[in-house]
Amino acid sequence: QVQLVESGGGLVQAGGSLRLSCAVSGSTSSSNVMGWFRQAPGKQRDLVATISSAGSTNYVEAVKGRFTISRDYGKNTMFLQMNNLKPEDTAVYYCKLSRGSYAYWGQGTQVTVSS
Repeated sequence: QVQLVESGGGLVQAGGSLRLSCAVSGSTSSSNVMGWFRQAPGKQRDLVATISSAGSTNYVEAVKGRFTISRDYGKNTMFLQMNNLKPEDTAVYYCKLSRGSYAYWGQGTQVTVSS
């Protein structure tokens, strides 16, 4: 059973930084894609960034140049470094692991950016 646990969320002022972590436990193959998603109140869950097991990354336009996704393969952990945060970044952030036809989600961590 694969489990994902996010941490690192919190309250920060606009312009500040946070680093989210997603720890993965359970059986995982070497070939997978991980990603961060976010869901603001009353809105759908949207993609933020992805990283493949080969280290290839992709970002949505709204976070390019401010967010960095990375993985520590030895610790089976994914990170999202978020700099220059804006109030519109406020959301619950979820990590996801996709492997073939399977997808696993974490429980989410709240990020709140005050103006």
